[in-house]
Amino acid sequence: MLKCQYAGLLVRGVVINPFACHTNRQLSWVEVQKRLLKTKNALVTKFKEDPARDHGGTKRPREVSSEDRESRKLDSSLKAAKQSEKVPASIGHEEATKSSESFGHWSQGLKTSMQDPKMQVYKDDTVVVIKDKYPKARYHWLVLPWQTISSLKALSEEHCDLVKHMQQVADQMVQQCPDSNSLRFRTGYHAIPSMSHVHLHVISQDFDSPCLKNKKHWNSFTTDYFMESQDVIQMLETNGRVNVKEGASELLKLPLCCHMCRKDIPTIPALKEHLKSHFPS
Repeated sequence: MLKCQYAGLLVRGVVINPFACHTNRQLSWVEVQKRLLKTKNALVTKFKEDPARDHGGTKRPREVSSEDRESRKLDSSLKAAKQSEKVPASIGHEEATKSSESFGHWSQGLKTSMQDPKMQVYKDDTVVVIKDKYPKARYHWLVLPWQTISSLKALSEEHCDLVKHMQQVADQMVQQCPDSNSLRFRTGYHAIPSMSHVHLHVISQDFDSPCLKNKKHWNSFTTDYFMESQDVIQMLETNGRVNVKEGASELLKLPLCCHMCRKDIPTIPALKEHLKSHFPS
C-alpha cells in the first residue's frame, strides 16, 4: 500500500495523474484543492528544516517567510533604539529636562551652561558665574571653577584658595544686586548635588519663583542639606576635606517649614502664599 500524494489516502498503486485516482474523483474539487495546498505547505516546511539538503548537487537558498521578514524588522528596530540611547543628551541643571544640546549625561549639563555666553554673568581666569536655568528665587546664581572638580568630596586642602575665591566672587554678586538692601542672601553647596562639577549657590531668600515646585526643592535650600560656604572653607582648612553628614538625603523629606518664622506649612502653594507676608513683591 502506498500513500496517494493527492488524496492523502492509502491506495494500491502510485497515481501520477490526479484525475486517474479513484479517491480523487470521489472528492469535491474544493476538497482536492485544500489537500493539494496542505501537501505543498508540508513540502516547504520540510525544506526549511533542512536548508542544506543537496538538491541535484545545488544548495537552494532558504525561502524567506513573512515571519522571518517581521523578525528581521524587529531586530533592526531594536538595534536602532539601542543606538539612539547611546547618543547623549544634555539636560539643564537642577532638572532632568531634555535638551537639544548634545554634551553628555544630563548631570553633566553644567559644563555646557558654563561655556554658554548667554548664561555667563561674570568670569575670570579661575571661575565663572552663570544664571541658574531653573532659579528657585528672584536671584539665583551659580559660581563654578574652570578647573574640573566633580563634587564636594573631591575637594582637598589644596583647593582652599579656590573655594575662598568662589566665596569672594559670590559676595561681589550680592553687592551688585539692585535688591541687596531689601533681600537676604545665602551662599552654599548642596550636600549631595544632582549635577556633576562643584558649584556654589548664591540665592536670595525670598524663594519667589515658579521653578520652586516641591518639597525637595524647598528643603534643599532651607535645611542642613544646604552647607554654608564658610563651613566648607573651615572644613578644608581644618581637616583637608569636606565631611558630608550621613543620611543627608533624608533631610529632603522633612515637612515644609517657613525658614523665616519656622511655621509649619502643609503644601507648596500655601508656603508660597505665606512667604508673601515676609517678602512683599
